[in-house]
Amino acid sequence: MDLFTAKGAIEVEEPRLYKDAFPYEDFPKNAFIEGTYPYDLPEEIWVTDTTFRDGQQSMESFTPKQIEDIFTYMHLLDNGNGIIRQSEFFIYSDRDREAIERCQALDYEFPQITTWIRPLPNDIALAASMGIKETGVLMSCSDYHIFGKLNKTRKEVFDMYLKAAADIMEKGIRPRCHLEDVTRADLFGFVIPLIKALDEIGRDAGVPIKFRLCDTLGVGKPFSRMAIPRSVPALVHHVKEETGVDARQLEWHGHNDYYYAVANSTAAWLHGLSSISSTLLGIGERTGNTPLEAMLVEYTQLKQPKNPLNFHALTEIARYFEREFRYTVPPKTPFVGEDFNATKAGIHADGLLKHEDIYNSIDTLKVLNRPIRIAINQFSGNAGIAAWINAEYGFLGDEKITKKDPLVHKIKAWIDDQYASGRNTAISDCEMHFLVGKFIVSIRTGKDEDLKNIVIPGGCGERG
Repeated sequence: MDLFTAKGAIEVEEPRLYKDAFPYEDFPKNAFIEGTYPYDLPEEIWVTDTTFRDGQQSMESFTPKQIEDIFTYMHLLDNGNGIIRQSEFFIYSDRDREAIERCQALDYEFPQITTWIRPLPNDIALAASMGIKETGVLMSCSDYHIFGKLNKTRKEVFDMYLKAAADIMEKGIRPRCHLEDVTRADLFGFVIPLIKALDEIGRDAGVPIKFRLCDTLGVGKPFSRMAIPRSVPALVHHVKEETGVDARQLEWHGHNDYYYAVANSTAAWLHGLSSISSTLLGIGERTGNTPLEAMLVEYTQLKQPKNPLNFHALTEIARYFEREFRYTVPPKTPFVGEDFNATKAGIHADGLLKHEDIYNSIDTLKVLNRPIRIAINQFSGNAGIAAWINAEYGFLGDEKITKKDPLVHKIKAWIDDQYASGRNTAISDCEMHFLVGKFIVSIRTGKDEDLKNIVIPGGCGERG
């Protein structure tokens, strides 16, 4: 039987590129429809990791030892929940295979080890040689790729994908079909017929094939009334309704080109699929992938893990990337950036002095092992300086100093003098520690300091 025709696929002589939505000479265009798609949050949801595959492509190559370290951190972060269900690896070089073997030797239940291959016999044999139980396999779906990259017809790639999936299952491996560029593909004329055909041969073999819906260029949007092919709710809903595949067979893989990676991934969960592909710190090509840590935080707002997620390990992961790869996490990045829970505004610091939860939505010290940071500049005021001292020295309860403390006023006078003299950078923590020590001595001895004669130790530096 010709499954291409039987499943409703449509052959075309010219590629369908949706130029009304993607004019190329301008930003993509929005188109909306009437009606909405219902929420359909699955009972079981999880994330998968592609830091070692999609993420690593955007950075210097990781060593096998570094991959083993990061894999261990992810295991600790997951804390036995299976929420970080799988981690995806390249398989082509000796170094790739050594990394897989190192992680296999750890014998963790989670994350499970998966790979990524092309739909080629040599790649399939390579995955089988590593004892892999599940592998992703590239299946480009848009006419941009079918006509422009592969130089084939829809039917030719359709048949090629079916054969690859059958060959993978013959090796005892479950295929996870990476439906590349699905947000620019013909959903009803190619994508859904392909899923139907693959699911049928999978069911005949007793294998629930998985399908990764890939927003390769990040052009998807999380809005229910957005038109196909850009609407994430519509894509997920129609795939489930038209094919009958289970939520556990479906995964969303997003990129952040238009700032929608997290929102699209959340929308995909809410509209009916179980799995979200992600990378640590959102690393990945161009603007990056959906950040794994963001989806773990989102998970805790949708579901209750059986064990508390170990978010302290997340802080260690960010430090590891900075230390090992000299990777600079943008300071304002939620949950992992140096300044994500920092304030410079005096009025905010005043609120923090009274009650932390006024300007901190969670106890970041308890949850993330990240105390509130007060960054000192010309706007911090007495309240900001007092809050910095309390946070930095761990003063609690009756130990806390107030914004009326003489120490605070002396430091404030020095800071004001700095900015009056033309300074335009923030005051570093190193400078603040020096000033605390310096002015405590002057208060105890009753000696007034000439502000202009205070010399900050060499190497302390300004915070840019």
